This record gives sequence, C-alpha cells and structure tokens, in this order.
Amino acid sequence: MSRSPSFSVKSELVSEVDEKALHQWVVAFCIIRFDLEQGQLIEECYPPGCLTQNEELQVAFSSFPDSVSQQHNRSSIHDCIFFFRIRRHGEYRASNVGSSKTNEVDNNLILQGPLHADPQKGKNHYNSRYLYGFVFNRQRHDERLKRGGEQKSVVILSHSPYSSVFRPLLQIMGPLYFDIGKKALTHIANCVSMWPTPVPGNLMVLPIGNALLQVNLPPPHSLPSNSGIFEDSASSLAPLLPSNLSVPQGLFHDSDLFGTFRGLLMHLWKLWEVLLIGEPILIIAPTPPQCCEAVAGLVSLVAPLLFSVDFRPYFTIHDPEFSILNTLPEGAAFPPMVLGVTNLFFLKALRNMPHIVSVGTPVSNSTRINTDLRASNGGISAQEERLNFQHLSVRKFTAANFLNAVKLKRDGPLCLMTEHKEAVWSNYASVTKPDTSILNRLVDAGLSPRVEESMSVVNNDILRRHFLELTTNFLAPFGPYFRANTPSEGSSPYADPPSLPSFSTEEFLSTLSERGPGKFLLKRMRSNWLDLYRRFLKGHNFLPWFRRKRAVAEQEQYKLWRQARIRSNINQLITQMSELEIVDSFNAIERNLQGEMQACLFLGMQWNVVDKLWNRGTHIVVFLKWNDMATALEYGKANEDTEDVCMKLKKDLQIVFKVLPQDLQQLLIMNPSRASLLQENLECSDQPRHPVPSLPTSGDVSFAESQ
Repeated sequence: MSRSPSFSVKSELVSEVDEKALHQWVVAFCIIRFDLEQGQLIEECYPPGCLTQNEELQVAFSSFPDSVSQQHNRSSIHDCIFFFRIRRHGEYRASNVGSSKTNEVDNNLILQGPLHADPQKGKNHYNSRYLYGFVFNRQRHDERLKRGGEQKSVVILSHSPYSSVFRPLLQIMGPLYFDIGKKALTHIANCVSMWPTPVPGNLMVLPIGNALLQVNLPPPHSLPSNSGIFEDSASSLAPLLPSNLSVPQGLFHDSDLFGTFRGLLMHLWKLWEVLLIGEPILIIAPTPPQCCEAVAGLVSLVAPLLFSVDFRPYFTIHDPEFSILNTLPEGAAFPPMVLGVTNLFFLKALRNMPHIVSVGTPVSNSTRINTDLRASNGGISAQEERLNFQHLSVRKFTAANFLNAVKLKRDGPLCLMTEHKEAVWSNYASVTKPDTSILNRLVDAGLSPRVEESMSVVNNDILRRHFLELTTNFLAPFGPYFRANTPSEGSSPYADPPSLPSFSTEEFLSTLSERGPGKFLLKRMRSNWLDLYRRFLKGHNFLPWFRRKRAVAEQEQYKLWRQARIRSNINQLITQMSELEIVDSFNAIERNLQGEMQACLFLGMQWNVVDKLWNRGTHIVVFLKWNDMATALEYGKANEDTEDVCMKLKKDLQIVFKVLPQDLQQLLIMNPSRASLLQENLECSDQPRHPVPSLPTSGDVSFAESQ
C-alpha cells in the first residue's frame, strides 16, 4: 500500500519539533514490531522517554490483532486501523467493583458549589488517566518468511479521544512510514506541532504536508476535565435538540452506527438504556476494527450525556486489569465498563457479564484502506476512512428471525465458539420500545459498495438524530437544576447570586411522577418509565454529569452577574437604598473586588493589576488558602477584562464609602487593607512599589501588613 499521491515529503531538513505544541495533540508516535522470539517490541518512540516501562508493554500488546488473519494470498499485504484505550495513572481500583451504595444518590443530597480544580492542569488537558492509541497495523504474508509473514504497527498515542483526527492521519502516516522509514515520524511530528491549539466542538483545519484534514472535534461537555474551568457553552445546558447535526454532540460522532449494528437494530434501544444506567457490556467481534467501531458506536449513542463509564475499544488478555476481572469472586458485580474484544477466551473468562453483544462478520481478507484524498476541498471525508463491513440486509421481523433469536438465547454466548453470529444476550427488560418509524426510514442499498457508502451516511444521520433526541428528552427534567439566575430589575448586582436549586432524589422522582416525562418519551416508553430514572440516578453516569452541569451553570450565572456589575450605575442604585442596604452593598463590592484580585494572584494572570492596587507603604492583605482554589476560579476565570473590572469595582467602593455616615467611615478605615482599597489615587508613582511575592506550591498564601 502506498501513501496518497497528494501527500509529499519536503526534501529539506525538518526544523526542530516543538514538543510542547506537539503534546497538545499527541503524546508519542511509536513503531512496534512483532518479533517471533521476543514478542512485541517498540522499535521507535518519538519523542523518546515519554512512556514508562509498563506503559510500553501495554501499548505494545494492544497494538496487534489477537491472531493473524488467515486465508490470504501468497505475498499479500493487509492493513487495518483500530484504536485502544488504556489506563495511564494509578492502579485499577477494586472499589469500582463494590456495591451500588458508593454511587447511589442520597435522598437528601444537595449538590452545590463549584468543583475543585487542579492548578497544574491546563484548560485543554483532559482526563490524563487514560491513553488512547490509534493503530495502523500491516500484516505482510510471504511463505518465504519465517512463519509465513511479519507484522508491524504504526501507533499514535494521545490523551484525547480525537478519532476524527487520528484515523485519517494514520491513513497518511502508516503508508508513509512503510515507504520512507522512521523519518516519517519526525516529518509528521513537525506538521502536528504546527497545528493550532485544539478547540473542542470546533471545525479544525489541520495541514499535513500539502494535504488538509478538516475535522470536527467532540464538544467540551463530552470530554472529562481535571480542571475547574469548563469550556462548555451555555447552550449545552439547554435541553434542546441542535439544528445542525454535522456538529458533534458527543464522542465518536464519526462512528458507523448503522454499518456496525445493522443486524441488531432492534436491540439499539435496549443497549441505549444499559449504557445510560452504566451497566457492564462485553462486545465481541471477529476483528479489532469491527470491535472498536462497535464500542465507539455505543458510546456515541448516549450523546449529549457525559459518558463516565470506562470503555475499552480493544481489550486484550495482556491488559493488567484483565487479571482482576478474571479473579472476581463468584457472584461479584462487574465494574461499569464497555469492553471490546476479539479473543473468544473472554466468553469463558467473563461468562458472568450481564450483557454480551456479538457484532460484525468474519472476513477472509482484511479490507485494504483507501487513502486517496478524494474530497474536493482537500480534506478527508470521515466516511471514506471507514472500514467496509459485509453487506447485510436490514433485518425485518419474521417468524424465522424470531425462532433464530430464541435459539441463540437458549444456546448462550458460548455458541460463538463454533460459529460467529450477531446477537445480544441480556436479561435486562427495557423500558423504551424500538421506534419502528425510525427503522422504516432506514435505506437498504443492497450490494452496491458505492451506493452503500452514501446510504450509510444517511442512515447514520437518521439513527444519530433519533437517539440524540431521545437522550435530550430523557435529561430534560433535570433542566431546572441548571437554570442560571440573573439580577432582577432594580436589584443590586453586587449581592451574591442565589444558589441553584438543591437536588433531592426523592423530591425529583415524586415531582417527575406527578407531571410525567413529556409527550416524546411517553409515546416511546412503557408504563414503568420511572424505573429507568431510578436506575439512572443510582448509576455511574448521573453524578459526574450532574456535577459538571452544575459547575457550568454556576460559571454561567457568575458571568451574568459579573456583566451586570460592569454595566451597573452605582450612583443610581444607592439613591434607592436604605442606610443598611448601602452598608451591605459596600461589603458586597469589597468582597467582589477582593475576589477579582485573588483570581489574578492565584492564576498567575495580570500581575500588573495587583501591582497597581498596592497601597503606599502598606501591602494589601490577601488570604488565599489552597482549598479555596475554586473560589478564586469563580472570580475572573482568566477574563481579559479583569483589570478594568477591578478599577470599576474600586471606584464603586469609593462612591459608596462617601455616602456612609462619618463615624462608620472612621471605623472602616481602621482596617489597613480596606483603607488601601479606598485610596483614590491608584497610581503610586512617587512611592516605590512593593514586589508581588510568588505563589507557593501548597499551603496558605498570606500577604501580611507592613507599614
């Protein structure tokens, strides 16, 4: 297989790669060879030294199919693309296997306040506990070679699940490596390091050589974050169906949902519920590409919900977590995860998995990947990179199909040991009924590959829109808990915003039972629909999603009140206030001003703002505790106008101070730090400025008074 003729490598020397810029997209590029005597070996890793020894082993074992495809022609070459996900930091937590009590929402649970943040993590640094590996695997069969062939894999490792970026990139990089060798790694790394910073939810135009990748990144609300600052937009809070479905609403928006599950379409609604409540699922397929496509398709099914269950698109017996799963006590519950496997041994080792799904069809020849950049705009179509599945007709309900389903259920998953069949084994009684109107709209294109590809795009859009609407309507009853408040007309925007409504499980279920879930769900769910909400509240997806939404709502509410303070006219407001209200306003403005300055100090931004606010000969006293990090983040949040806001608030503070009684003024200025805030002349050009001390890495920050 040769690289696309539209991609060329410049002959001049590649400039030094900016590894910091590269790390925004890629952790490492690896070349892994299967050695007959030593097993999987990493031949090249760029940049070097970015993986631990255990990580190298895990990446190497995950980068090859469990077995070499058979029935190939002599001297043939077969390529495939798939991806995996491995845990990067820490050991597997056995507590995940525990009872549902750890995930059950307490009846009196009140979720309030912003999430805590890790200041060492950047805003684009998503959940680094996991590493994603995107693999271009080449099997070369030659009877003249030892054991009749050889295998090599080109792997892109990243912290981000950007399959829409890395799969087309592999279509270029994989063949390029087999053409020019390890020089391909530095060439591609140099191109990637010059890419703009990834912006989740946006269309990115990424040059690679003389080609362009035009891809949509998944939205911020679908990506886990270790940072206290969320990039979710306010629109993501509203339970509304987006009008433009070409914009991704969740992870793996480009997965071939129809092509993967066309033989199991009637089961998609049951699988949607199982994913929603976070129960473990085992997916088995004949090949890694079919396997990881199935896992990606299922994860995309619950968009726009933040999917918090661990998922492994391609899981092998060499993964260190397999030994834990394999030794679970009899009757112990499996941890919430979606496992994609190709090794039939898992059917015996994990036979107690509550939900097992068999997808795909065995192929005698691995499908070759077409890397021709046929898109007229110079980009790679997401559908063009898809691996073709054997053509199957959309299954309609017939007596024969029903009898076959009964026989499969009776035989159990172990029947796959003798012959691979598409089936679902689960005792879960679903609440949602399959929507036959959606199934009837799907187009069966027959056996024409060209027509099949275009029809698959149409069918995927139909299915994705339906399940997006289904999930959005299911989550809609939680909307009032994310509703940001704005200052009412005539009220003071300097007061603290009211808290978002507190959440109680029993109260929520009681209210929902009285008013119902809405017409959309009532038409599609059975009478026991409230049970699905109960399971969801106890499942592993609810709390992470709910807390994330609350944090975004609080950020949005803060922005609204902050904007109101900037636009407010304090002179007009105080004319309508009593003396007690004026005193309260003074305290509120002072608190907001100190909060803005704390954000500047803590986040290391706009140090000149604080420098301008130093008093003559007296430090501003700022007490900032490490565990008050979220409070600091609540103010400012990297706003570029922080300096102007500080000046505005200080002027407002001085105006309010002047209308206070004189005896109260004397009492207030006895505090040196408050006196410094009330000083009219902000510029202290005639006095030496005090150096701003650097922030420590832990503990309290205390700028004490000095005269």
